[in-house]
Amino acid sequence: MALVKRDEGKKVNSNINVTPMVDVMLVLLIIFMVITPMLQNKVNVDMVRTENATAMPDADHEDAAVVAVTRDSKVFLGQNEVSISDLGPKVGDMLQNKINKVVYFRADSRAHYGTVMDAIDAVRTTGVEQVNLLTEQRSNQVGGQ
Repeated sequence: MALVKRDEGKKVNSNINVTPMVDVMLVLLIIFMVITPMLQNKVNVDMVRTENATAMPDADHEDAAVVAVTRDSKVFLGQNEVSISDLGPKVGDMLQNKINKVVYFRADSRAHYGTVMDAIDAVRTTGVEQVNLLTEQRSNQVGGQ
């Protein structure tokens, strides 16, 4: 009788193939790069479209005071919902150490006019020098509206 020796253990490859892992990491990186700019708007507001919108790049800074008024009359400072009575003091605290006291308003095109005016009044009572209303540029469509 002869003994049969099996050499199957020598054929096993113990090297790690990193190519699939790199592919997955690159896909995740691309997804995060695409999603990150979308997260900066914070509150979803359908702004008014105007013919002669002026670019306001300072509104995109992280430390900019941006107040959003939604269609259902909710008021947000940044991405945090606040009441109109708390809006003034919170904006005042945000702008306390700033030289230029500017607040940007993003109001939904279907928001109640009275709510927007109440929010502007609450901000103006804190000593804000300038209030800017953010709008979107209307696209030029041939034969359009």
